[in-house]
Amino acid sequence: MRHFGRLVFIVVTVLRFGLDEVALSAFRQRWVRALVRVVTVGRRLDAPRGQRLRQGLERLGPIFVKFGQVLSTRRDLTPPDVADELAKLQDRVPPVPAATARTLVERAFGRPIEELFEQFDAEPVASASIAQVHFARLEGGREVAVKVLRPGMLGAIEQDLSLLHTLARWVERLSLDGRRLRPRDVVSEFDAYLHDELDLVREAANAAQLRRNMAGLDLVLVPEMIWELCTESVIVMERMRGVPISRIERLREAGVDIRKLARDGVTIFFTQVFRDGFFHADMHPGNIQVSIEPATFGRYIALDFGIIGTLTETDKQYLAHNFIAFFRRDYKRVAELHIESGWVPAGTRVDALESAIRAVCEPHFDRPLKDISLGQVLLRLFQTSRRFNVRIQPQLVLLQKTLLNVEGLGRQLDPELDLWSTAKPFLERWMDEQVGFRGLLEHLRQEAPRYAQLLPQLPRLVHRRLEQQLGQSDAALLSALLAEQRRTRRLLQALLWLAGGFVLGAVVMRLALHWTY
Repeated sequence: MRHFGRLVFIVVTVLRFGLDEVALSAFRQRWVRALVRVVTVGRRLDAPRGQRLRQGLERLGPIFVKFGQVLSTRRDLTPPDVADELAKLQDRVPPVPAATARTLVERAFGRPIEELFEQFDAEPVASASIAQVHFARLEGGREVAVKVLRPGMLGAIEQDLSLLHTLARWVERLSLDGRRLRPRDVVSEFDAYLHDELDLVREAANAAQLRRNMAGLDLVLVPEMIWELCTESVIVMERMRGVPISRIERLREAGVDIRKLARDGVTIFFTQVFRDGFFHADMHPGNIQVSIEPATFGRYIALDFGIIGTLTETDKQYLAHNFIAFFRRDYKRVAELHIESGWVPAGTRVDALESAIRAVCEPHFDRPLKDISLGQVLLRLFQTSRRFNVRIQPQLVLLQKTLLNVEGLGRQLDPELDLWSTAKPFLERWMDEQVGFRGLLEHLRQEAPRYAQLLPQLPRLVHRRLEQQLGQSDAALLSALLAEQRRTRRLLQALLWLAGGFVLGAVVMRLALHWTY
């Protein structure tokens, strides 16, 4: 019952902005639509549907805004008018008043804003669901960007996350299919990432790590953090100058190679995922710009590092093998990998799973990205996974979301981009570096300092181990040997005494004969 008020608010918002029309478009039952019409009698919906959807999501709060941001990149799944409106959620959420932002900055550092900055722009340059950004200038003239956490975020997010946790528990309780999808684990992952996004120091640390990782790639720029001006609610970073990646015509006018830009985006994504296991997981167009400065022309500019995904070595190896098998159309290997990893029950027939995966994926190869409906592919894969009781892996939810964002960016930049052929050479090279001869040499190089430390100790360690084995496993044999040694020593002593007595007797007899004659 503690969520009843929030549920009522959600229902009222849905009806007020006419979001039920969007939601009910998937229902064919006339009685459902008729019931809604009766409940909402007298309602006027003069504004366009895209605008109403955007306003409704803004009113519902940051979690719903996040959903709208992801949906805005999928122009293959949403009508153009709706996608255009949802794109405004990426960096044009209504900002907090200038006076409030100024107060938040001063409260974070405990100093007047004039002591912190030589100049501070009161109006934000960007305003998103969690925070907003202001330009400023430090003493000495260095230009920076100031990111300020919006007030009241924690309470709003906690309320919606609590509701999601409750719904997930009910889904697992009432649905067998729900237990397979593990909604509680998925919501827990989402919970952790959202709380991480509310800690701006963590975001600054993420940016610093990503900046180091991408330093040698020469494809993406990451702002430098001003650490002495970073707190949990306000962070200050290097100001980046670029053109939003959604302004494709502006980039073309500047001379940027759009097709290369699309390929570079795929390379950046796969490098972060498979080389580093540390990837930007919020790559919607509002967080990506392109540099047109002469020294860094055509490079991506990454912004907003609140949501970062990580993968273990096991995750990376598993995913890489799956991708390579998909690219080679080796569906049997894909099925075997699912069984080996425990994603499907051990008794699953490999040939049946292989046939199902082939039926889903084969029709989509050798076609440009513009001709592939990822929505249909995901729907078919979901149906297949349900039939084979595939267990959803919560740690890969962010990766799936990011892959959707990358594909959405690819569609906007180059509809002819073939995601598969662009990624295949990269993954094959990566696999060679990991498990081929070069991979062996690299692993030996990484372990060389450890080997150099252990080698001088090896004789001592071997001797100690032999002593332990001798003391543990050969104790009985050693005891027997010692007993035999004692017996042998006594026998030798007896023989020596006997021999001595014999010699002594012989000497006495010799002397006796000598004195007799």
